[in-house]
Amino acid sequence: MMKIAFGCVSLFGGVAFAIAVQAAEVWPHRPLRMIVGYPSGSSPDVQARLLAEPLSKALGQPVVIENKPGGGGSIGADQIAKADDGHTLGIVGNGPLTSAKHLNPKLPYDPLKDLTPVALIGSAPLVWVVAKPPQGAMSAAQFVEQARMEGDRLAYGSVGAGSGGHLGMELLKLRLGIAPLHVPFTGGPAILNAILGGQVQMTLLPTSTVMPLVQAGKLDAIAVTSAKRSPLAPTLPGMEELGVKGVNIEVWNAVMVSAKMPAAQVQRLRTELEKIIANREMRQKLFLQGWRVDEVDAKALSARIAQDTAIYGDVIARNKIKVD
Repeated sequence: MMKIAFGCVSLFGGVAFAIAVQAAEVWPHRPLRMIVGYPSGSSPDVQARLLAEPLSKALGQPVVIENKPGGGGSIGADQIAKADDGHTLGIVGNGPLTSAKHLNPKLPYDPLKDLTPVALIGSAPLVWVVAKPPQGAMSAAQFVEQARMEGDRLAYGSVGAGSGGHLGMELLKLRLGIAPLHVPFTGGPAILNAILGGQVQMTLLPTSTVMPLVQAGKLDAIAVTSAKRSPLAPTLPGMEELGVKGVNIEVWNAVMVSAKMPAAQVQRLRTELEKIIANREMRQKLFLQGWRVDEVDAKALSARIAQDTAIYGDVIARNKIKVD
């Protein structure tokens, strides 16, 4: 009888241990935090709200969005990097992952060591828009030639030192031999008002911001900053048509997690998010928000981070750009 009793205890003990191990391996076992390093209503915030519901259904836990704006998205990226709870992910723009470490030597996180890529959500070129010339519309080639002759008598606006519009235009200056002066502004609407008022002559801004004014005939669009034409503005030439090779300036947003998150959990997120973002209905929703969905997977995202880090690092070094 004692042998039987001992056998039963051993059996039940083994079952209990197996159940405990299985419970420990269940993930997620509580709500997930999705950190967005930008204000409510911003493009990354809109994307977060599009992804949260289907991701919650796929994982069986609520996904709670937390907006942590500041530092051009770097404050949110830092919080994601430092998360060690295994239940935190976030949406990060390209700046905090590529140019930030070149602009700020005191950046509190290392984008390559402290963060793990999960999925690329969407990309969008910037549009090179200019004040309508008095002599009428010009082709892209004609405008570039005119800009070369004008030199630093022209000026361009950006949303601040180190922004995508600033670094993108500095790269175009290097590649096209133009020399407009940089004037920082507080936001896109202020830049567009300055162009309409004649204070600056050009800018690089997202399609969703500038195309309404272009379509209304108030501004001229020269080109998109992607290498090839974009479905978001199909009538505009890309950089290759302007004779600029090896330039593909786009803004993009990605899902990232802390490098501390276990590999199995990262893979689960990758699998679910790739399915969600690649879904036809989701792609259409993102397109209507001004985003193109191409390669979603982490491998493509890692390549994009490496490519843009090298490009913007070179531009920042050449122009000695600093952010105070």
